[in-house]
Amino acid sequence: MEQLYQQVILDHAKHPHGKGLVEIGAGTLGGESHQVNPTCGDEVTMRVSFSGEKDNRTISQLTWDGQGCSISQASISVLAELVTGKTVTEAEHVAEVFRELMNTRGKGFPLDDDSADVKEELLEDATAFTGVSKFPARIKCALLGWSALRDTFAKTGVLTDIETTYKETP
Repeated sequence: MEQLYQQVILDHAKHPHGKGLVEIGAGTLGGESHQVNPTCGDEVTMRVSFSGEKDNRTISQLTWDGQGCSISQASISVLAELVTGKTVTEAEHVAEVFRELMNTRGKGFPLDDDSADVKEELLEDATAFTGVSKFPARIKCALLGWSALRDTFAKTGVLTDIETTYKETP
């Protein structure tokens, strides 16, 4: 299983989703964030465009450019694939679950967690980063893009449009 996870990370690093910055269209709500991991030099610039009304904003486009290790680049690619087309509320929920996974120290979601299967299904390819959570320095690499996404939410004010805790049960 670990080899499969490694392959998923390598595939996303070699063929990243959403890579290549695209300008945010005039009259479109959108934001940009530049994040750097000073520990290893990974960096990303992310642009996110939103559509929809205040209480139902959707991520219509997420593009990025960056450099760094395969973990950071693959994680951003997975993020782009997971959240594009989702509402801000749904994307924030995915991000919360990913951050939770990064706190498992390589063990994954506990077996006594009734929602573990639902969380893994929600994360799709992002579950490949379970092993990364064993290494604190690498967790920062995996979370770089997720920090950029949250920063675009904050800069555009879309987080104030929603509650940051996902209310629907998994």
